[in-house]
Amino acid sequence: MTNKIPGLALLFLLLGFLAACSVNSRQKPEYLLRFGHLANRQHGWHQAAERFAEEVYRRSNGRMQVKVFPSEQLGKEMDVLTGILVGSADIMITGESLQSWSLPNAILCATPFAIRDSEHLKKIAGGPIGKEIEQHIIDGAGFKPIAWFERGARNLTANRIIRHPDELNGMILRVPAVSLYVKTWSALGAKPTPMAFSEVFTALQQSTIHGQENPFALIKDAGLYEVQKYCMLTEHVKGWSYVVMNNKKYESLPKELQQVIDESAAVMQEYEHELFLKQEKLDYEHLKAQGMEFIEVDKEAFREAATNAVMENFNEQQNDLLRRIQAVK
Repeated sequence: MTNKIPGLALLFLLLGFLAACSVNSRQKPEYLLRFGHLANRQHGWHQAAERFAEEVYRRSNGRMQVKVFPSEQLGKEMDVLTGILVGSADIMITGESLQSWSLPNAILCATPFAIRDSEHLKKIAGGPIGKEIEQHIIDGAGFKPIAWFERGARNLTANRIIRHPDELNGMILRVPAVSLYVKTWSALGAKPTPMAFSEVFTALQQSTIHGQENPFALIKDAGLYEVQKYCMLTEHVKGWSYVVMNNKKYESLPKELQQVIDESAAVMQEYEHELFLKQEKLDYEHLKAQGMEFIEVDKEAFREAATNAVMENFNEQQNDLLRRIQAVK
């Protein structure tokens, strides 16, 4: 009887050692990737990024871990993109900001009236043209897109109904500091005014500006329904963002871990799309409940005028790509 106790004790010690080894192996993965983005913890981007992290850890059996840093914890978008290239960050969600790396085709991610609807976007971002843009990003800057997220359509808001671009009639309109947007809205007849988004509510309240254009989510989050009565369903920009990482870092991983990244990114992309569709509907219903009226517009009139303005400001390569995008049915 007494001889069995040391044996049991040894067994418990062995089990404890194995458990400690297991915990220790989980705490020290071979590869650690830092994933930064600008959204808060409640946003679909963050939830999707967390799902990606879970998938990577599970599929790699703990060999690779992703830590997600929301709310610009790793820095502003441009800082994190630079950090990816120098190694202080590994993954980021971005879009047309990639133009800053001399990637002119990146603006096609957010070009007025390039994309008609969600189905068209899926055919572009997820099809041959999307792969072409991705390769352009890899070759030109060293960022590897591993997934893409659909973004909410940008819509025009104002305190008067506008159904046709002729009715803009010099309206002072806040736009982001994107030269293409400024030139496009000027061609449509408005007076575009670049302004920080944080200043928009007060400017509308004081009638310094008369309107603005943004997706439902930003209109809701900023409470713009309190100072804007009408939301014109122009859907003038249907775009997407990329989840990118350093291509050299990706290629330095063992092939089986590259596959883990690819498979996990596919799961993340699908999950984020589900969240996006649900949130778009919730945001629309919220704005409607707050008293905003939604106005159908003459999209073809807006599209024709905007496309002409865009093509005048694009180079030959960009125009060729735009024509090919619009030709996809």
